[in-house]
Amino acid sequence: MTKKFDLIIVGGGIMSSSVAYNLYNDGYTGKIGIFEKDRGYEYSSTPRSEGGIRQTFSTEVNIKMSQYSYKKYKTFEEDMKVDNDLAVIDFNENGYLYLLNEQSMPIFKDIIKIQKSLGVKTNLMNQLETQDFFPELNVDDLAGSVFDPEAGSADPYSVLQAYVKKSKQLGATYIYDEVETILTETSKVTGVQTVNGERYIAPIVVNAAGPWSGDLSKKIGIEIPIKPLKRQLFSIDTADKFSKEIPFTFDPTGMHFRGERSKIVVGWATEVPFGYDFKLEKSFFEEEIWPLLAARSNHFERLKLESGWTGLYDYNYVDCNAIISDHPEMEGYFIITGFSGHGFQHAPAAGKGLSELIQLGKFETIDLSPLSVERFKSNKLIMETAVF
Repeated sequence: MTKKFDLIIVGGGIMSSSVAYNLYNDGYTGKIGIFEKDRGYEYSSTPRSEGGIRQTFSTEVNIKMSQYSYKKYKTFEEDMKVDNDLAVIDFNENGYLYLLNEQSMPIFKDIIKIQKSLGVKTNLMNQLETQDFFPELNVDDLAGSVFDPEAGSADPYSVLQAYVKKSKQLGATYIYDEVETILTETSKVTGVQTVNGERYIAPIVVNAAGPWSGDLSKKIGIEIPIKPLKRQLFSIDTADKFSKEIPFTFDPTGMHFRGERSKIVVGWATEVPFGYDFKLEKSFFEEEIWPLLAARSNHFERLKLESGWTGLYDYNYVDCNAIISDHPEMEGYFIITGFSGHGFQHAPAAGKGLSELIQLGKFETIDLSPLSVERFKSNKLIMETAVF
């Protein structure tokens, strides 16, 4: 196996594979080596995500990334086919529903103005309209809701495998070994070194290590505000069935739930200590989440907790938004991380953007310059008021 590449990507998840695919699809002719320590993707964030796809953000850059990615996911199965085999990803366009109380309603009214100006087809509903739209809900404490019809979910593992398969077909080499550190020399990258001491040479290194990206960058003396943040998801079945498939629904408490075939997936975005923790806490569901579900609908009063899983966000603890950037202090060092739960849905746009930055030195399709790493020094942060 060659130990010399034109470009190395650390991390083999959806973000790195999107970068590799877009580079080759945009005409890149160099050798790309992708390093993934978890061959079966057992602890990778992509397969452990919910696979949500939405356009309802509050900042222009995130909305435009969502719009681009949504269009790509609509044609993904055909675009990513290999040897005439479609890349089946189970894209389910059943929308996003945001339940709003008196405090959140005015915030979302302002957000909708931004969304409408950019062509997002959100629909604001009052309390009665919300009840008609979702009859099984208790809406007594709600002022209304917002529905995003051009949204839904796809199977994350299938999307990841399609990206990997397509990238390999186009020429990418996947090396299933753990990178110990990035190699540098006089403020420029020269490659990577694995935990086994093997060295691989390249003038460009992309840090796409997700929750591990902050610690990896720290090893070369460059701090980026990324830490691993645990999220828990639970699959339940209810004795009382809902009249239609449940959209991706966000509750004012921070809890969310959505339909997945005959089951329902539930999560709650509470803050927990940072760390690489994959332990599932069923007591958390029983004590914290279930009472909230039952209060929102009596259909949740009788349910069975069937399974659950945990995953890690590559959490940007400064402004909760992505970093898609080169680094001014390290030549050849590129970063694509910090999506804080938005990575799956933004992967097509993020990969396209970094491909352009690497090859052209600038963004063309979408201006992703607000997501530069330099924003933390200049304090030009990207603050989302529609973060879930």
